[in-house]
Amino acid sequence: MDQQLRVFVTVADRQNFSRAAEELHMTQPAVSQYILSLERAIGTKLLERSNKYVRLNKAGEIVYHHAREILGLYTRMQSLVDDLMSTPSGRLTIGASYTYGEYVLPHVIARLRKDYPLITPTITIHNSTVIADLVATRQLDVGIVEGEYVNEKMCIEPFADDRMYVIASPRHRLAGQETVEISELMQETWIVREEGSGTREAAEKMFRQLQFQPPKRMEFGSTQVIKESVEAGLGISLLSYWAIRKERQLGTLCTLKVTGTPVTRDFSLVTKSNEFQTRALEIFMDLIRSHVPEGSHV
Repeated sequence: MDQQLRVFVTVADRQNFSRAAEELHMTQPAVSQYILSLERAIGTKLLERSNKYVRLNKAGEIVYHHAREILGLYTRMQSLVDDLMSTPSGRLTIGASYTYGEYVLPHVIARLRKDYPLITPTITIHNSTVIADLVATRQLDVGIVEGEYVNEKMCIEPFADDRMYVIASPRHRLAGQETVEISELMQETWIVREEGSGTREAAEKMFRQLQFQPPKRMEFGSTQVIKESVEAGLGISLLSYWAIRKERQLGTLCTLKVTGTPVTRDFSLVTKSNEFQTRALEIFMDLIRSHVPEGSHV
C-alpha cells in the first residue's frame, strides 16, 4: 500500500503520468497500474484525466491529504529504527519561514552536512503559517517560524529573537533624518508581505503600536522583491536585520530612526507534540539552538 500511495502522491504533485514515471524510475504503464490498484482498493476514482492534465477529484483530495501524512509517518518510523542500528542518517524534512530560511538556515545546513554527511536534509521555504501547517500534517519533521504562533497540539520553542527595522533607499527624503515622525511615515507608501507571513505580522504589530494605518500600501510575496522595490524608491518597508544586512553594508538600503523600532520578534522551532524524534532531528534542533545568529539573542 505504501508504494501505491507514493506513486499516487507523485502523480498528483506532477499532474502528469509520464513525469511521475520519470521521477519514480518506473514505466508509465506501471504507474497507471499502481493508480488503478489504489482506486480499486479505495473503491472510487481519485483522478480526473484528460490529454492535457491529471487532477485530483474530491475523493482524490481526501486520499492525497492522508497519503502525505501516512508516508511521513512511514519515513519517520524507518528513521527511528535506523537510529538504533547505525550512526545518524536518513532524510530530514525541514521547513522555514522566508527570513530564517533564506538568510540564516543555509549556514546551519552547511554545518550539519559537514558534521553528519549521512543526514540528507530537504528544505521547504514558505511563510510561517504554511510551514506550521505542513508540520502539523506531518509533511515536515520540523519548522522554523517567525512571530507569535500558538497551537496546543504543537511544540513551539522560541530559540532566538530578531530585530526588524524600517528601511528606505539612501536617496529617500527621510534618509539621514535624526528622527522620523509618525506623521511623515503616514505619507509614505508601505511595501508589505502577504497575509500569513511573519514579516507581515510584525509590520501590523508595529502599525498598532504606533497607532496608525498607512493609507498607501503595496503587497508582495517575496522579501527580495520588497528590497529591490525599496531600493528603487517605490516606498518604505519593515524588514529583518538578517534580510538587509548585506544591502546596508553595500549602502543600497538604509534604516530610518523611528521611535519604537527596532521591532523584535521570536524565531521558534515547531514540531508535533508527544512524538518520537529521530536522532537526525535531535541533532538538527541542537544545531539550531546553538547557532544563535549574530545580532540576535535569546
